[in-house]
Amino acid sequence: MQKKFDKISSETIETNPYWVYKHDKYIMPNDAIGDYYYVETPGSIMVIPKLNDGRFVLVRQYRYLNQLFSLEFPGGGMKSGISPELNAREELSQEAGLITGNISKIGEFNPFNGVTNEICNVFIAEDLSEVKSSPDESEEFDVIRLSFDEINELIRSNEIWDGMTLSAWSLYVFSNFRSNINVF
Repeated sequence: MQKKFDKISSETIETNPYWVYKHDKYIMPNDAIGDYYYVETPGSIMVIPKLNDGRFVLVRQYRYLNQLFSLEFPGGGMKSGISPELNAREELSQEAGLITGNISKIGEFNPFNGVTNEICNVFIAEDLSEVKSSPDESEEFDVIRLSFDEINELIRSNEIWDGMTLSAWSLYVFSNFRSNINVF
């Protein structure tokens, strides 16, 4: 039977507005002392905006670390002290220039569980209205509207490659198949 790892100590190595880089000492399964380096965050959100015509809204943005453009659902890091739903509404407005009259959480996941304790909360937003977007100074977005089939084709062709978008889309598809709701 597997056992939980006991933490011996924890130290903060670096802090920035988005996350904390930490180092723990812990007891490994063989009873030796191990080092674990990880990122601690307040969490993140991702919103799947669904238009009245059945299409979905994604944003295209440049991802510095990969030196590539990426098609993604609107989302971002959680601001501490604000509910996941309010964070989702803010990211939707900021990135896609949309507000919603109907938002609901469809699931959550950890985007990289060996490296971070982050939990990403995934929402579906419907009954959408356009507003002026207000990206952060380090962000720039193109808003893209795609059908269910177009999203699936872009996933198959690896043009949608962002792991959080892929996970959010999987939650959406499986939650709708489970409840027999038409996803198209």
